[in-house]
Amino acid sequence: MEFPQQQKPAGDSKITYPPGVKEITEKISNDEVVKRLKMVVKTYMDMDQDSEEEKQQYLNLALHLASEFFLRNPNKDVRLLVACCLADIFRIYAPEAPYTSHDKLKDIFLFITRQLKGLEDTKSPQFNRYFYLLENLAWVKSYNICFELEDCNDIFIQLFKTLFSVINNSHNQKVQMHMLDLMSSIIMEGDGVTQELLDTILINLIPAHKNLNKQAYDLAKTLLKRTVQTIETCIANFFNQVLVMGKSSVSDLSEHVFDLIQELFSIDPLLLTSVMPQLEFKLKSNDGEERLAVVRLLAKLFGAKDSELATQNRPLWQCFLGRFNDIHVPVRLESVKFASHCLMNHPDLAKDLTEFLKVRSHDPEEAIRHDVIVTIINAGKKDLNLVNDQLLGFVRERTLDKRWRVRKEAMMGLAQLFKKYCLHHEAGKEQAQKISWIKDKLLHIYYQNSIDDKLLVEKIFAQYMVPHSLDTEEKMKCLYYLYACLDTNAVKALNEMWKCQNMLRGLVRELLDLHKLPASEANTTAMFGKLMTISKNLPDAGKAQDFMKRFNQVLGEDEKLRVQLDTLISPTCSCKQAELCVREITRKLTFPKQPTNPFLEMVKFLLERIAPVHIDSEAISALVKLLNKSIEGTADDDEEGVTPDTAIRSGLELLKVLSFTHPTAFHSAETYESLLQCLKMEDDKVAEAAIQIFRNTGQKIETELQQIRSTLIPVLHQKAKRGTPHQAKQAVHCIHAIFCNKEVQLAQIFEPLSRSLNADVPEQLITPLVSLGHISLLAPDQFASPMKAIVANFIVKDLLMNDRSVGNKNGKLWTSDEEVSPEVLAKVQAIKLLVRWLLGMKNSQSKSANSTLRLLSAMLVSEGDLTEQKKISKSDMSRLRLAAGGAIMKLAQEPVYHDIITPEQFQLCGLVINDECYQVRQIFAQKLHLALVKLLLPLEYLAVFSLCAKDPVKERRAHARQCLLKNISIRREFINNNPLAHDKMVSLLPEYVVPYMIHLLAHDPDFTKPQDFEQLRDLKECLWFMLEVLMVQNENNSHAFLRKMVENIKQTKDAQCPDDPKANEKLYIVCDVALFVIVNKSTACHLESPKDPVLPTKFYTPPDKDFINDKEYLSSEARTVLLTGKPKPSPVLSTVNKALTVPGRRVYNKTASSDTTSNTSTNSQPNSPATKTRDVVTESSEGGARENEENPVITKKDDGKKEDTVTSDLTTGASTIPKPRRGRPPKATPSPLANEKEGGAGKGRKRAAPAQDSAPSGEPNSIKIPKAEDVTQILDLQR
Repeated sequence: MEFPQQQKPAGDSKITYPPGVKEITEKISNDEVVKRLKMVVKTYMDMDQDSEEEKQQYLNLALHLASEFFLRNPNKDVRLLVACCLADIFRIYAPEAPYTSHDKLKDIFLFITRQLKGLEDTKSPQFNRYFYLLENLAWVKSYNICFELEDCNDIFIQLFKTLFSVINNSHNQKVQMHMLDLMSSIIMEGDGVTQELLDTILINLIPAHKNLNKQAYDLAKTLLKRTVQTIETCIANFFNQVLVMGKSSVSDLSEHVFDLIQELFSIDPLLLTSVMPQLEFKLKSNDGEERLAVVRLLAKLFGAKDSELATQNRPLWQCFLGRFNDIHVPVRLESVKFASHCLMNHPDLAKDLTEFLKVRSHDPEEAIRHDVIVTIINAGKKDLNLVNDQLLGFVRERTLDKRWRVRKEAMMGLAQLFKKYCLHHEAGKEQAQKISWIKDKLLHIYYQNSIDDKLLVEKIFAQYMVPHSLDTEEKMKCLYYLYACLDTNAVKALNEMWKCQNMLRGLVRELLDLHKLPASEANTTAMFGKLMTISKNLPDAGKAQDFMKRFNQVLGEDEKLRVQLDTLISPTCSCKQAELCVREITRKLTFPKQPTNPFLEMVKFLLERIAPVHIDSEAISALVKLLNKSIEGTADDDEEGVTPDTAIRSGLELLKVLSFTHPTAFHSAETYESLLQCLKMEDDKVAEAAIQIFRNTGQKIETELQQIRSTLIPVLHQKAKRGTPHQAKQAVHCIHAIFCNKEVQLAQIFEPLSRSLNADVPEQLITPLVSLGHISLLAPDQFASPMKAIVANFIVKDLLMNDRSVGNKNGKLWTSDEEVSPEVLAKVQAIKLLVRWLLGMKNSQSKSANSTLRLLSAMLVSEGDLTEQKKISKSDMSRLRLAAGGAIMKLAQEPVYHDIITPEQFQLCGLVINDECYQVRQIFAQKLHLALVKLLLPLEYLAVFSLCAKDPVKERRAHARQCLLKNISIRREFINNNPLAHDKMVSLLPEYVVPYMIHLLAHDPDFTKPQDFEQLRDLKECLWFMLEVLMVQNENNSHAFLRKMVENIKQTKDAQCPDDPKANEKLYIVCDVALFVIVNKSTACHLESPKDPVLPTKFYTPPDKDFINDKEYLSSEARTVLLTGKPKPSPVLSTVNKALTVPGRRVYNKTASSDTTSNTSTNSQPNSPATKTRDVVTESSEGGARENEENPVITKKDDGKKEDTVTSDLTTGASTIPKPRRGRPPKATPSPLANEKEGGAGKGRKRAAPAQDSAPSGEPNSIKIPKAEDVTQILDLQR
């Protein structure tokens, strides 16, 4: 549109004013101008567009009002009234304005825009006129006239800025609506929105501006919603230039693009329809910081509560998920943080997130693994349904993370979930069941070596699992049912926790006792030892030592503090009293001026561990009441998810454990009455636990509770005579522990039992044998002599040397306890009785000990069949071998008997760890380990673990290695913590196990051909199995010490057979293999040894000065084989390597865990031919113990030729294969297998077989067997 020249009132043309309005000129006052203008405003307000006459009449006035006098007038009232007039003029003359000059129009609209600033003050007297002005402009859309102007954008920018600046919270809805109408009409009816105009809108969305003027933000937000169809293109163009083309200069808002995208998305996702693909492009940027910014943005967009972006834009969602695997750590971290909000707001996306969170839960960055846990736990705390089992599984895994911060977060997170959903049942029983595993998992962590883990488990138990803040009854109910629901390992962990806390209380008590003694150097040394031990039970042992020394100093100076601490660890301290004591001790050690006090924090750790926050007399009474309710059937057992029987049994077990740690809390008639009721129950385990509790806590029953005493004694007598073996044992120990006239009581049990022994009724023998054995152990002075006759006449002659029944020939090497014959169970208990009798006497001068050791050795030599009458089954023989090996090991724990155990007997005992039966090996190794870690067994028994290198089951070898690590660690720690131990280094230092190991391997029945490569390789494996653990660190130049020790052995002779050149040669060969291993595995072994090793004289002769042994016993070829690991001979069965075999030894082969063979014997039935070859057994992938079968059938293929089989007639006993013998070389003709490549003579214990595989068994050969009376002469116990 072209504007004609602006109309101007001619000098002689007259301006017509409304009636009553005088001329308005510069000469009149402002007040008069205002007065006259008001009348003009009134006139224009009353006019409408149809008043053509009036429009023409007042045209000159309209032109006059646009003159400079009015537009530049300094009076705001004048300007306001003029603006109102001009607005009405635009309304009246619409669509054509009376002003045709575009410059004048621009001036007028800028003038009107400036007047709109008056809208800011709603309390102004003129506000209504300002509102009228706004309303008029919006209704008429007056500003649309400006579209014809070239520089209309300046007017619109000024208008938008003005409106956004004046809007405030005092404006009503109408004001906002008129503003929106005014601005939206400009946007929607124009040709487009310029970048400058767009900036005036978007700037209000930036966080800084948004916080300054919330109403402007709301106005911009509503405006964008209303104009979304029009403005979206402009917005897309802006972001395209900034994001894709990188033109940040197009707008001052370029640096705020991501904030703007977030706001625009929250306003209306349609505003960003064209922008989202640009973000996908940015997600793949090479700039890590840029990717981070986009990830932060998209995290907010995807995670917003009502966002549907992930479903609407799947490509962008998938691209965003890819950033979970970004190379840039902050990007991965931001992605993980986003997942929390996403899980909470969009549970449907959990499936997409799970796989990515799984990968990030194993991220190398600690912070990312930590945040994965925080993400999952936060979502779980909001609603457990938000996290699936997989996500909770990731948290579970991280409880074993290598970093403490991550482990702590995982453990605390799981604890919070447990308390919320399992303890408080905030989401019902179904949800509680979903995470019922948490309680077990948290307690399992107590098995970890880190003291930080143990302390955190204790804290979690006290605050989340059984909150100590609860009242006693509620607290004990939590504990009662928690204990009943725990798995076996969790129960053991909880028991260990109480044991450790009790041990620490004992240490503190001993420390306080030392403070009561007069000062001395010995006292100071003893205190230091206690402090060092206490420090090891606190975090950061180094700092803990310093702080404990300081705490000990404070204790010495402050008597009141000692009194408080003494009260805290007193057996009679109640839980409430403990809280007061802790608070008082903490108050005394608090220094107000110190913001952080690490000393106090360390003392708090100690106090938390030793304070009895759960158990006191009141708590035990509450537990007993719960137990009574379970017995009576009035408890809430079923509601808590346990059966009454389980509740009763676990409740008694709980009380039994607490009777060890808090015995004083049980001393009440009410408690003991309830325990007496338990003794009368049919459940054997319940009665056994009750007796154990009496044994642990009943020291004052005889003096203070006579009624309980009189009721208890007959029950204990009955259990000792006719109860289960475990009940009998506990009954005897209970009588011995709590009664003063124990001798009389025990005699009343001993005499009738000793008279009633009858080997023909083995079922009734087991309990009496247990009771008699423990009586002789506890009261040797009184019963040792009468027991001697029982042992000689009954135990050995009638029971052990006779097989009255025929065993079950089911072909199994092991059966369940229920399937073991009563006679064998009686024999096992008879062996244990012999050991207990000897341990009670502790007399090495008596020939009974030597006779017993010969008996046990004969049991091992005969493979468990002492009479060799073939009546006993294979599984029963396994039981007796295990019992005999365990018995020798038990006797070796007593120094007087260890000295008389010969090397041969030691070797027989050690070879049990290579027994053919998996369960025998397993149980024997466990017994060996337990005795060694308690330092009960001599060091030489540690050497037995080297034989585990031959075990075919991977899990058994791994277990043996862990046992070695644990034992060596304990011995080193004991030496470091006990200065007096340095005088006994020969019996404590782990390196001194090497001479025993070398001697044991030199006498290994497998070692028959000194230069056989296969046998040398086996030797190397056994040696390295032990040396690898010993040589982990070169402490004090220990590698050189080991080398020196082995070299010294080569300068001695075998004390077991010093004149046998073959035996000495084998010894020297083992030494050479050991030296070969040490030299090849260590570069420091050639250094000077720190001291000269001492060799055990029991196994080695003293070195002869005239004897110098510098011979190399390993050939160069043998060394090459040992070094390179030359492949073994050709396979027997396809890919399975042929195992090393020796006549008289079972064979096995270490194979991959995926290989399996059948457990079923194909020829275990009578009258069936037994097909027998050198069997190949495999390693279990499960590692569990299954049934061992006796007679497998394994074929041996030979280039397609007919199978060679060796048959035996099970009905006639004829066999072409001699039966392997245990512990002594066979005297008969060598077996046909002896001609094979690996053949040779040997002592011949059977080679260990895997748990689930079969072991071959031939019928006995024609070797002469000693008669029963001959053995009896050997074992004459009367002398």
